[in-house]
Amino acid sequence: MSRIYLSPPHMGEQERELLQEAFDSNWIAPLGPHVDAFEGEMAEYLEVGYAAALITGTAALHLALKLVGVKEGDVVLCPSLTFAPCANVILYENATPVFIDVSPETWTLDLSALEIVFKTYKPKALIAVDLYGQSCDYDPILELCDQHNVAVIEDAAEAIGAEYKGKKCGTFGLMGILSFNGNKIITTSGGGMLVSDDEELVNKARFLATQAREPVLHYEHKELGYNYRMSNLLAAVGRGQLQVLDERVQARRRIFQRYFDALSEIDGIDFMPEATNGKTNRWLTTLTIDSKKTGVSRTQIINTLEKENIEARPVWKPMHLQPLYKSCEYYTANGEDVSARLFEQGLCLPSGSNLSIDDQNRIIDIIRDTLRQ
Repeated sequence: MSRIYLSPPHMGEQERELLQEAFDSNWIAPLGPHVDAFEGEMAEYLEVGYAAALITGTAALHLALKLVGVKEGDVVLCPSLTFAPCANVILYENATPVFIDVSPETWTLDLSALEIVFKTYKPKALIAVDLYGQSCDYDPILELCDQHNVAVIEDAAEAIGAEYKGKKCGTFGLMGILSFNGNKIITTSGGGMLVSDDEELVNKARFLATQAREPVLHYEHKELGYNYRMSNLLAAVGRGQLQVLDERVQARRRIFQRYFDALSEIDGIDFMPEATNGKTNRWLTTLTIDSKKTGVSRTQIINTLEKENIEARPVWKPMHLQPLYKSCEYYTANGEDVSARLFEQGLCLPSGSNLSIDDQNRIIDIIRDTLRQ
């Protein structure tokens, strides 16, 4: 049987037409009318002032740290349960990462742990991660960071289309970042975006992303710049994908609900909760397997699915458990390491918006059969 992937691209005819239009116009090199249009359409969708289309979400995060003035030796806060680029960009600037645990109720940044950190550190910035499509609880986070003069960067790489209190993710804090990597809910193959209501910040991001070239006839450079701008071809694909974003969110939420209905009553299986103050896009359906109750570990389920040519994965390995970051400080609340437990038990199931009901039922049957053995 054909392989079932975790989160494959889901393309339509509109993307093909826009890409062909870009190709026919010979706007192949970076920048062009589709880049401008993609930025404008994304800003309109998010109801945010400005957007800069970039080559990756990582590039957007890196520029965000540059824009808030992070320098060598500065402390930058970041949840431990996240993908490595969130921490890596801190090292790009020779700053110091300090990791924070997540809440068991939402799997996102734990406010109690954050409060503890502020008793020890005066951080320059906080990267708040909307994990697996679920928003952080931004009102108290922003209030606390404002009291301590800490810039908040919202990493909404996994959360485009999700909401917090009726407002789209990516629009909280000083800047937000998006990702259009191949496994994201909408994709440009590779790509990202930095968004903000601050026009000066976004213009500066565009400047730094084009090698910081000064606006003169010759090539003049006064600052260190980067080759971070998105190409016109990829922006054309992104415009087509954006048109169906809300449909993709609905499809993934339906996929989550079918998994939940089929498996949630099994003792020892718990799905990632949805925060009461938001609406997750369910980028990936994630759950935990308590092997003491089920008799089966999450790794056994992953291996059994792999034998059937089905991709499943653990949840992110926390940064404080990564060899690269083993010497970094890590803060928890109430003496419990939630991030470590979620990694030990956590499972990501195939969640692509083009996953057929038959394939999903097959996955469910395999999991149930594995649990019966």
